Amino acid sequence: MADPNWTTIELNEGERIDDLERCGFRIIQDTRKFCFGMDAVLLSGYAFAKQGEKVLDLCCGNGIIPILLAAKTKAGLIVGMEIQKEVADLAKRSVAANGLSDRINILAADIKEASDYLQEGAFDVVTCNPPYMIDSHGIKNPDSPRAIARHEIMCCFDDVAAAAAKMLRPGGRFYLVHRPFRLTDIFETLTKHNLEPKRMKLVHPYVDREPNMVLIEAGLGKRRRLTVERPLIVYESPNCYTKEIYDIYGY
Repeated sequence: MADPNWTTIELNEGERIDDLERCGFRIIQDTRKFCFGMDAVLLSGYAFAKQGEKVLDLCCGNGIIPILLAAKTKAGLIVGMEIQKEVADLAKRSVAANGLSDRINILAADIKEASDYLQEGAFDVVTCNPPYMIDSHGIKNPDSPRAIARHEIMCCFDDVAAAAAKMLRPGGRFYLVHRPFRLTDIFETLTKHNLEPKRMKLVHPYVDREPNMVLIEAGLGKRRRLTVERPLIVYESPNCYTKEIYDIYGY
């Protein structure tokens, strides 16, 4: 259960504390950097970890997915990797304030060097909400946290898939959220690294709109068989979520 002393947490300029509506957990966010969005919440609802399983979250940002997985699953050790040290520090502070330091370990490290910090093949589950955009042309500040979170500046999807494949045990599961326009590239890259897509769910903002997100489960070394699940609709009407979204958020 969350630390009852959140009121004593000292916030830096631009920081705020958000209630995650799960197990009393909260998270520190820096509004000057990249705050988590619905994609991270949906991924935490799509990923599944059995009791005691070891989970690795790549590109963990401020720790939203590790914290939500700690709330929603009975996973054992959950490790988050984030290349931006100041963002990883945010995650560490939230983990400590939530009393989760015995379950979650945040590493300020490059996912391309994951095997320098972690044992290969040691994880049952890997998750990732990676940068979506390929082209960084026109970005005014490519070193900003927002640009790094959204664009493939510090890593590309091939780096993500390669790291997932190295860290997963045989038969382990890789969960990710991405954009549908990248699906061809995603599937090609996953199979290149022996990660076979097993489940896919398209996310539509409204029932009559094109999907703007896709949730995927891939298995390391699994046989080729893909199940396309019924789509997830976010809004029934403007500013009104569907029941499924309310359930995922925990409202």
